[in-house]
Amino acid sequence: MKIASTLKDLRSFLLLWGSQTVSELGTAMTNYALIIWVYGRQGTASSLTLLTLCSFLPTIFFRFIGGALADRWDKKRVMLLSDLLAACGTLTVLALYALSALDVWHIYAINALISLMNAVQQPASFAATSLLVSREHYIRVGGLQGFSGAAVSILAPALGGCLLAWGGMKLVLLCDLASFGVAFFVLLCCIRIPEAVRAEEKAKEPFWTSCLDGIRYLRDHAALLRITLFLAAVNFLAKLGNDGMLSPFVLGRTGGDERVLGLVQSAVALGLLAGSLMMTLAKPVKNKAKRVFITTAFVFAGGIVQGLSRSAAVWCAAAFGSYAMAAVMNANLTAVLREQVPAELHGRVFSAKDTLQNCTIPLGLLLGGVLADCVFEPMMAANSSAARVLLAVFGEGSGAGIAVQFCIAGIIGVVMSLCCLKDPVFKDLNR
Repeated sequence: MKIASTLKDLRSFLLLWGSQTVSELGTAMTNYALIIWVYGRQGTASSLTLLTLCSFLPTIFFRFIGGALADRWDKKRVMLLSDLLAACGTLTVLALYALSALDVWHIYAINALISLMNAVQQPASFAATSLLVSREHYIRVGGLQGFSGAAVSILAPALGGCLLAWGGMKLVLLCDLASFGVAFFVLLCCIRIPEAVRAEEKAKEPFWTSCLDGIRYLRDHAALLRITLFLAAVNFLAKLGNDGMLSPFVLGRTGGDERVLGLVQSAVALGLLAGSLMMTLAKPVKNKAKRVFITTAFVFAGGIVQGLSRSAAVWCAAAFGSYAMAAVMNANLTAVLREQVPAELHGRVFSAKDTLQNCTIPLGLLLGGVLADCVFEPMMAANSSAARVLLAVFGEGSGAGIAVQFCIAGIIGVVMSLCCLKDPVFKDLNR
């Protein structure tokens, strides 16, 4: 009876979640196919880097506007319109490809357009989910969303590769459009999203003032602001460590063994699946902020273990454990945000939080590569007293410097997370 009651309570969310997951899988398969196509045409790493930036930066820069639109307009219409425009981008790629007129710059421009639509769609989806489910299901919903995200990341390369082999780029793009059609139909015909009640004076405020409401809300609520800045630091350290530098670390340690890299990356995805499934089935805890900091400490501890080991089995076990804890952390963090912020502000506060916490990712990625290539790897190859001490712990050869970098980032991350446990300002998040 309890399971039946839960399913009834979550019916609308499950319809939305399931259909959106199908659409996300189609989009991820297209992204995989386009990466292969662009690399085949250009043959350079910088071409793929630029493709990533076109897919990432518009979402970051325009998230404030997207959050304001999501809170001001009807959530369902915002999601339908943004999804429709993104699908038009995919349809344009298909038409150009069919006419043999597709060029790399078209992909960059269309990816930027789709990223711009994500800046509106994501906060609208976050706010809509908050309106569709009750507070007691926030953790469970976060677990389901994490589970689907991990499943998509596992399935997309495999399915995308199969579709490319069977029918080429056209088949991948047609499947993406079909998955969009499923999500669009379900949202349009099967789901009713209630509107949050907005104060009359807020409804009349200028649009550009409304765009900054999320920042002002975080500024006025010290605990939420501090946890957002904490996450910004976490993202920066993670990109310096075993999140951003995992591939060069494994390839360097194994002499370029792609099979081992594939095993470690699979362990990452399986860890996310396991952690998300655990959150879907677990009962919510009262002290969610404490759970965020404890699990983050475990995430960084996994990076330390990887840095200290030269065993592929240990790397896989540490990756599985770290990312299982990351899924638990994300589910609790999302629940904290939903509980602490009024529903009418969810879009704007979610956008402000996401922008602030993710703005450190490009810097972390850039600095991580520079530190590895110009500082730590040369340091471990030098015949110095410091290097000889470190060689006794980390071993020698390619990847040893990145192992040191893993450990430094991990130790800082663990200390930072444990210090936050003692900070009284975060007690406000448990009320």
